[in-house]
Amino acid sequence: MRYFIKEDDIEKELIDVCINELGYNHHYNCLHTDHLNRPSEREVLNLDVLRHEIKRINAKETSRTDGLDNADIETALSALATIDLHSDPKILNARVLSRIINGYKMDVLQANGRREQRTIHYIDWTHPQNNQFDVVNQLWIQGDVYRLRPDVIIYVNGIPLITIELKDSNIPVKEAYYDNLTRYKTAIPRLMAYNAVLVASNALHTRVGATHADWTYFAPWFRNSENDKIDKEAIEDDKVSLDILACSLFAKDNLLNYIRNFILFYNGTTKICAKNHQFLGVNRAIERYKYLCDSPSKKDEGKMGVFWHTQGSGKSFSMVFLARYLKNRFPGNFTFLVITDREDLDDQIYRNFLHSGFMSEEEDCRPSSSERLREMLKEDHRILFTLIQKFRYDKRKKYPVLSERDDIIVFIDEAHRTQYKSLAENLRAGLPNAKYMAFTGTPLFGSKKLTNKWFGETVSEYNFSQAVEDEATVRLTYRNHLPEVQNENPTFSEDFIRILEDEDLDDDSRMQLEREHAKELEILRRPSRLDKIADDIVGHIIQRGYLGKAMVVSVDRFTAVKMYDLVSTKWQAKIAELNRNLMSMQSHSPEYQKILKIRDWMRSTDMAVVISLSPGDDERFAAEGMDIRSHRARMLEVNQEGQELQDLFRDETNPLRIVFVCSMWLTGFDSPMVSTLYIDKPLAGQNLMQTIARANRRCSVLDVLGREKRCGQLISYCNIFGSLKKAFAIYGDSKDGKEDDPDDESDTPAAMTLDELYSHLNDAINKCVDWCSSLGVDLQKIIELDKTFNQISLFDQYANILINPVERKSQFIVYDNTITQLYDECLPDIINRKDEFVMAEVIHYLRKVMDNTVSRGNLDSARRRIKDLLNQSIVPKGEGNIESREYTIKEFGEIDLSRLDIDKLREQYQESENKALVIPDLQDFIAHKLDSMLNQNIERRTFADEFQRIINRYNAGSIETEQAFKELIDILHRMTAEQRRAAEEGLSEEELEIFDILRKENLSKSEVLKVKTAAKDLLEKLKANQRTLCTTDWYKDSSKKKTFELFVRNTLDTTLPESYDQVTFQEKNTLLCDRLIVRAAQNGGYLFAS
Repeated sequence: MRYFIKEDDIEKELIDVCINELGYNHHYNCLHTDHLNRPSEREVLNLDVLRHEIKRINAKETSRTDGLDNADIETALSALATIDLHSDPKILNARVLSRIINGYKMDVLQANGRREQRTIHYIDWTHPQNNQFDVVNQLWIQGDVYRLRPDVIIYVNGIPLITIELKDSNIPVKEAYYDNLTRYKTAIPRLMAYNAVLVASNALHTRVGATHADWTYFAPWFRNSENDKIDKEAIEDDKVSLDILACSLFAKDNLLNYIRNFILFYNGTTKICAKNHQFLGVNRAIERYKYLCDSPSKKDEGKMGVFWHTQGSGKSFSMVFLARYLKNRFPGNFTFLVITDREDLDDQIYRNFLHSGFMSEEEDCRPSSSERLREMLKEDHRILFTLIQKFRYDKRKKYPVLSERDDIIVFIDEAHRTQYKSLAENLRAGLPNAKYMAFTGTPLFGSKKLTNKWFGETVSEYNFSQAVEDEATVRLTYRNHLPEVQNENPTFSEDFIRILEDEDLDDDSRMQLEREHAKELEILRRPSRLDKIADDIVGHIIQRGYLGKAMVVSVDRFTAVKMYDLVSTKWQAKIAELNRNLMSMQSHSPEYQKILKIRDWMRSTDMAVVISLSPGDDERFAAEGMDIRSHRARMLEVNQEGQELQDLFRDETNPLRIVFVCSMWLTGFDSPMVSTLYIDKPLAGQNLMQTIARANRRCSVLDVLGREKRCGQLISYCNIFGSLKKAFAIYGDSKDGKEDDPDDESDTPAAMTLDELYSHLNDAINKCVDWCSSLGVDLQKIIELDKTFNQISLFDQYANILINPVERKSQFIVYDNTITQLYDECLPDIINRKDEFVMAEVIHYLRKVMDNTVSRGNLDSARRRIKDLLNQSIVPKGEGNIESREYTIKEFGEIDLSRLDIDKLREQYQESENKALVIPDLQDFIAHKLDSMLNQNIERRTFADEFQRIINRYNAGSIETEQAFKELIDILHRMTAEQRRAAEEGLSEEELEIFDILRKENLSKSEVLKVKTAAKDLLEKLKANQRTLCTTDWYKDSSKKKTFELFVRNTLDTTLPESYDQVTFQEKNTLLCDRLIVRAAQNGGYLFAS
């Protein structure tokens, strides 16, 4: 009985949904027949449909009774079809998609014979049903090297806007991205130039992402409405994730709305596609705007509502999407007024709007003073950014009316901090007819009635738990450290916590704090306590799962500086300790290499204090025995690149990795690589939620040990667990619009305690053990043997069972990935309970045996001997001693097949007890050699096609291991012969490629010699003229490419045999020029090494 769904079945289900539920016009299966009638497989547009639709939807752009003139149709079509594949692919995608969305301005022939400028559209955006939607599967596309076949493409009016790649349900969905979608970007870039979004699915999981985005930023799509209740377990059990996405995103209205309004290019190149929650939230805000423009009730006038999306979920970009949507799709001379209460937030939002292309850098949109703000609001500006503080006014006077316009849209960010003060009242008095929307990640539920009074109803809600569930943010794990320190802590009153929220206390508040809460402060500042905490931080930070950036949160500014001093000192001591450990270890051992990387990471790590500065600080800190001057200079410093301290901490490559803070940077500050917060400050409510959100951002950067950021860690030294539970009950998972019970101790998936993590880890291990047992793999036997892993032959036997068919291996990898992720989230605490989780190590070691990334000593010596035979064919490139290194061709070697003893390879294979383990080694070996051979000669594509067919059949279980080995050896044998062919033909490798491209069928011996001579002559002349032909970026310049093509044509015209007729000559000349231009593009403009 099959326990998974094949990708063919997933494909059929998707097509059925598109045709029968969404009403798409046609389905074309192009596996055996190209139903798009393309002129060649290089073309990706359906030109016949595109011509027809251009004429049909633009009929009103001409007064001619028979519609657009054919020449005009061809001009519009050419404007979309003619693209430069040698330009930057991200810029190309931005240009092409912009043309698809905005249309093409051109002079159009009218009935009177004159031409008038019109915008020709490729899609009827206003009437989605008035377009042709087609779903195409298995379309062959020829790239410069490879002929590939994407699973499904959605065409709108003949344009391939969505590319979908599928995998069997038990193969991790990310393999669709890494194995296929990533490859398409380089192998068939023409398809990617027209792409709006990519989709990867294995039915259990479906992810949507931008064309050139990292996998980290691909996200699920679960909801068609914010009211939809999501049961991820049911979705996975029923394997319907792709159906859910299709019924929502691929619906005609939604798809065109998404492409037109929810894709932007940051800095003109980085494509940002809205996530599911952003699409739903902004559309709800648009509906609210329409309601306000129609006939709202008196109590709703001017109230666009509250947009509550939790921290880290892209709230500021939702603001950009909404503003663009209103500006571009609705009539009116809008002015958008974006208000925050902090300069860093103002800077961040300004940059997001600027780099998204909403306005230009030259536009005056940031008033420098309250007076200038009042002046600008009386004028006509597209957008303004300001602080709420600039609405200050003489309290003895009434704030003046600045504008009575009703097309001013006011966005107030983090409104919970500004909405009730007199400054906001001034704002509303100055702009009485404006429409107001509050954006927040932590609304004040305690003042909900007042919130509604000011802004209206909540138009969109996306809470903390939903963000984790949708993978918009990572999960947080919480743990108390140093119980002996925790036991000393007093009970912190709400009043104490409230005063601590404000870092920059005035003198009266500071005196009140010192007078009324002396006991709490004395304990939190106690030197012996801080010393223990510093020890714990240094020990924990290098043993946690992901070596990201960290923030140390202290009770006040003085303690933050003190913690910097303590940690800095202990940091150097830890480096010295690691150095001593390294001296006693074997330098080639994996543990040595790991510690060496951690040591080097520690050496390069920079730290800084980030606190507010006030007059008189020198004296205040000196009285505490500290010097603030160096820290102040660091905080105010701007480097040669114009980067401030916050820019360095945001920069994922910058060594500033640890900051010591009190209140600054705890709200509205994003640094995705922050993975750990060390909290030694009593926090509660919205401020606690804002603080912990610093660690919940997703990050695509791997750490120094090659690990992903899978969670954020919260390490508490003042027992904030109770406050955390209450905060989550209010802000994290509001169900059915109600506040949860703050005392509810039920599991919150968005944030787990250590005990909850251990429970999940045990469950994952048990599921894997049971699954393996069903296949005859008894993992418990390995533990019972009580031997070192590399001495247990069962690992090889079990790996041989699990490695094929591919879906079985993939399922095991899913289990191992889940267990590894949970194990890493428990680090370093789990180290003290390692004996309880030995099975996790067994499972991961078995994975390494399958991947051949662990030494097995003398076990399975036949596999080792086969590996040695393959190694014998590796020739060093540059420096490097092969004998002392593991089999890693890509790093340091090239393959010479003449050194390979194929007969000996067959013999060793027959001696191997675990034959299935040999196939991956041989597969990797052949794949690498094929890459090298294809780079030398594009005409060797048939080898690559045949190799892929063998692997596909083997992975699908269509052929047994013995047959796969036989066929791989056969292709290897023929590749060996091919490697000798250049010498046998009396040609160099470069000459052989040109000869192969130029050669045609039925040549006589004398003609073959002439073609060889032509190849040699052309190569010689190209090398001699490379400097004049191949100037800077020549392959991007159409006129320079034309000159190059003419040079090649004229040279071949005098040297090729007379039997080459005009058609054949032109075909060969085009193929050769295309290949040479591609090579130049890959080599920075050079055809050959100079």
